Amino acid sequence: MIKIGILGVGTVGASVANILSDNADIIEARAGKKIVVKSGVVKNLNKDRGVNIKLSDNPLDIIDDDEIDIVVELMGGIEEPYKLVKEALKRGKAVVTANKALLAYHRYELQELAGETPLMYEASTAGGIPIIGALKNGLTANHIESIQGIMNGTTNYMLTKMINEGANYDEVLKEAQDLGYAEADPTFDVGGFDASHKLLILASLAYGIDAQPEDILIEGIENINQTDVAFAKDFGYEIKLLGIAKKVEEGVELRVHPTMISSSSMIAKVDGVMNAVSVVGDKVGETMYYGAGAGGDATASAVISDIVDIVRGNTGPMLGYKRGLEGGFELLPEEDIVTNYYLRMEVDDKSGVLAKITKELGEFDISIESMLQKAHREENHVKLLFTTHKCSEAKIQEAMLTLKKLDCVHGEIAMIRIEK
Repeated sequence: MIKIGILGVGTVGASVANILSDNADIIEARAGKKIVVKSGVVKNLNKDRGVNIKLSDNPLDIIDDDEIDIVVELMGGIEEPYKLVKEALKRGKAVVTANKALLAYHRYELQELAGETPLMYEASTAGGIPIIGALKNGLTANHIESIQGIMNGTTNYMLTKMINEGANYDEVLKEAQDLGYAEADPTFDVGGFDASHKLLILASLAYGIDAQPEDILIEGIENINQTDVAFAKDFGYEIKLLGIAKKVEEGVELRVHPTMISSSSMIAKVDGVMNAVSVVGDKVGETMYYGAGAGGDATASAVISDIVDIVRGNTGPMLGYKRGLEGGFELLPEEDIVTNYYLRMEVDDKSGVLAKITKELGEFDISIESMLQKAHREENHVKLLFTTHKCSEAKIQEAMLTLKKLDCVHGEIAMIRIEK
């Protein structure tokens, strides 16, 4: 018999406990051993958790319990879980975590500490989608060329409503909050930070990249409006918040931002709160992983898959590489990223303005690919919308600063990156 201790019996923790009880027979048949939850830890013992297990408010009741074989960490946060997971590993207990923030900051330290002790984390990225297992096991014969993922259901729900129903950002954010998809402070989701944590985990598996959120380009969806949505539709694009990892000659690009992608691509068709990850391998080509990215049962399903793998003895290197044999890739600096861009600006409605803007862009070797002009509520102004041919991040940022200084340009310039 394998005994489990759960640190954090919230929505996911309660689902883990209940699924292990409700589906005990089939799980035992697949794992080869009976798996039971011995105890769980919560912050508030007075709150009903809907579980039939022993509860405590002291995490050390699980860490110090010699009968517990596997510690399941579902607390959230970074530093307190880090201390507890380290202590569990030091005592030889296997660990399963769904904590993306913990791994975004401490995955390499934990890998070193774990050694041969299993530390698994399928539920940390894209909920019930088995993307960690795919990168660690299913795609091991491949060099990974790129990863593109819709890794946050809140932002995907909001963008879907904006695109399909013409809703404005503020309206759809309130709706997402009312439905429980977005928190009262939605910054972690809409600002791209949640997706960045997940991208960093996938990048470690694919490329051995040791980076933290502060090291990569992260932008949210806060500045997208219906003008951008309409332009995207007119030119055959969808707008998605994507986490992108891409191998280039000089290294690996890692970035999270709103992205215009072809409406015919598979990932563009993923709507609502669903998540999806597209992985391109040099031998297998493109593979797509789709499913629920959050929710108690979906995430618990991924947690239990890790528990079963540990019981079966199927562990392997935590981050997919034997130590010292990583891919050896380096993180490409933000300014060296090369892609296409969409720009939106408000300009004077008079002759010579477009020529002036084109001339300034030409100084940075940036050429316009397509353009659209739309009337503005002010009679003497128009909205100028255009896409560029490929150029570097450094050049587009410098060009935007220069354009903002022109007398004919008013207000902020909005920019969205395009992936083709």
